[in-house]
Amino acid sequence: MIPLMKNAFFREYETRKALSEFILQADPLSMGRRCLEFEKTFAKWQGRSQAVLFNSGGSANLALMQALRNLGRLGQGDKVGFSALTWSTNVMPVLQMGFTPVPVDCEPSLLNVSSRNLEARIREVGLKALFLTNALGFTGDLEAIRDLCREAGIVLLEDNCESLGTELPSGRTGNFGLASTFSFFVAHHMSTIEGGMAATDDDELADMLRIVRANGWDRNLSAVKQRMLRKRYNVSSELQAKYTFYDLGFNFRPTEITGFLGLFQMKFLDENTRRRERNHLQIEKVLRGNEDLIPIAHGHISRLSPFALPVLCRSERLKEHYLNQFSGAGIEVRPIIAGNIQTQPFYERYVEERFDLPGTVFVDRCGFYCGNYPELGESDIDLICSCLLKDGDP
Repeated sequence: MIPLMKNAFFREYETRKALSEFILQADPLSMGRRCLEFEKTFAKWQGRSQAVLFNSGGSANLALMQALRNLGRLGQGDKVGFSALTWSTNVMPVLQMGFTPVPVDCEPSLLNVSSRNLEARIREVGLKALFLTNALGFTGDLEAIRDLCREAGIVLLEDNCESLGTELPSGRTGNFGLASTFSFFVAHHMSTIEGGMAATDDDELADMLRIVRANGWDRNLSAVKQRMLRKRYNVSSELQAKYTFYDLGFNFRPTEITGFLGLFQMKFLDENTRRRERNHLQIEKVLRGNEDLIPIAHGHISRLSPFALPVLCRSERLKEHYLNQFSGAGIEVRPIIAGNIQTQPFYERYVEERFDLPGTVFVDRCGFYCGNYPELGESDIDLICSCLLKDGDP
């Protein structure tokens, strides 16, 4: 069987061995030096000035929304657009913060929101923010989306959990908006078992993310920022300062295990993404030769870092046919992300207004994906390719 994911880590044995040695000699294991070092290393690699580590990508999303609310940049009832083809933890924080969620349709050939989709929604609804999902390693025309958001005064945020390492000529995905989030869950590009990151060039937002991450206190701010905050609130005692809570927060702190694994896996990240791209391009040659299937456009992308291999069929009948091909060959498959988010039970319960989402509905009904990871061998790729052949092809 070819599973959706094979190993917990890239370079599995090497990573597990290093982790076991680290645990035996590290003390304590709560958030500390390794986490800070991982944040700095990741920020430099991503090309952002600040990165804040969390215990999961979902926590990073929720903390980002809370931080923006704490700073007054988003408020109760504000309309926040989001990619309709997305994951639950991209939408739930919008609801949990009291914002109004507004789905934006995706372009099937991109699997992502395009500037055309966004412009149509902006004409219909005035958005205060847009939380964009860069789906499965692909993306829309981010430059045009960024320009639209600037012109309309919309705060642009990117959920880049599935597109770590994807690059456009104008920069890496995750660098086009005010802030972006990443996931290091075991099945993602880079694994720390659980873990996530928020990245930004906005120092005020980064400081608030650190406050939100740890109960609302200031312990993880610089000494200068601590003095400023304590002066503002007349906190003069060091003893009192350690237990003063300045704004709403959670306990989303990672452990030193997360920091160690992140640093260790960063060494292999470029190799990891290159292998994923190579696998995709090899399989895509077969996919493009089959008129039953719709290839995902990536001509605007200079470095593709696929999270998985999407298979988009031209009809529901064809989807069932190719699903049977994959299942019969022992290849594990799943829906494309969470499909049309408007049909999810939590969304139906908490959100009354519905929008027309023809592109998202089509992808939900006619698409699925299988795994794409560095450990795929030639025999695995050959098997996947054989399942993508049109009936009667050699």
